[in-house]
Amino acid sequence: MRLVSWNVNGFRAVMNKDFMKIFEELDADIFCLQETKLQAGQHEVDLEGYHEYWNYAEKKGYSGTAIFTKEAPLGMAFGIGQEAHDKEGRVITLEYPGFFMVTCYTPNSQDGLARLDYRLEWDDAFREYLAGLKAKKPVVVCGDLNVAHQEIDLKNPKQNRQNAGFTDEERAQFGRLLEAGFADTFRRLYPDATEAYSWWSYRFQARQRNAGWRIDYFLVSEDLMPQVKDSRILAEIMGSDHCPVLLELDTK
Repeated sequence: MRLVSWNVNGFRAVMNKDFMKIFEELDADIFCLQETKLQAGQHEVDLEGYHEYWNYAEKKGYSGTAIFTKEAPLGMAFGIGQEAHDKEGRVITLEYPGFFMVTCYTPNSQDGLARLDYRLEWDDAFREYLAGLKAKKPVVVCGDLNVAHQEIDLKNPKQNRQNAGFTDEERAQFGRLLEAGFADTFRRLYPDATEAYSWWSYRFQARQRNAGWRIDYFLVSEDLMPQVKDSRILAEIMGSDHCPVLLELDTK
């Protein structure tokens, strides 16, 4: 099974940048999007052979997630079941016979860490939500989790320490998620890989210089890790300030 996750930084914008060609070439069984920046009725897309699930933020032009899947799920849910965290369209969960599929767009701590306290509350609530799912069956989690976990996961760690996405607090929260029984598939398969990034600032020609951050992930509950065949960062694919990430999973 091939799974893809991509923060598109605006679905309508990426549709004008060869999204359909990329989508068809990747031929994913499950294709997850973050930061769609849409409301209901603001998009038209013909994805023959796919079921579509969209979660919209209440605020217009902000956040939002989507999942396109070839196989109809057994069930689906929007959000994490907490009203305080479910107004921004950040999570979709689909249930399949062998696992739960969760896509997430984690809140950014913002400039000056203005939203760091909320972000840490979110991390606790999301971890609790995933643990509840994992108690029932294995879980695959993907998305823009807005944190570079280790120094190896960004180009300039010393200069960015305590900036949004690389605070000690956010990194510790990600560590707690792994300790709760989840594996970072890319880092598990490629523990020493350097200059492997999924997001680049639009400023200072960051992408051309590969001065990036790895903040887009596929995590799996530990019992699924033996079925992971590959986890890759598709840095050659353009269209957003993020690139897609891909997971190959043996579900037989």
